[in-house]
Amino acid sequence: MIKTLLKILAVLLIISGGIWILQGTNILPGSFMTGDPQWAINGAITALIGAGLFWLVNRK
Repeated sequence: MIKTLLKILAVLLIISGGIWILQGTNILPGSFMTGDPQWAINGAITALIGAGLFWLVNRK
């Protein structure tokens, strides 16, 4: 059960990071983050943390 919750959290981190990257690079407009490169960096870090968590949970 805890593994499932961690996988869901990891996927949410990856999705959030992807959205932040798109907004920071001005591809996805519509918020205060649009066009701010700092949000692209924050998104990349968040997505990497999510991917690392997903990998860690799925490791045997």
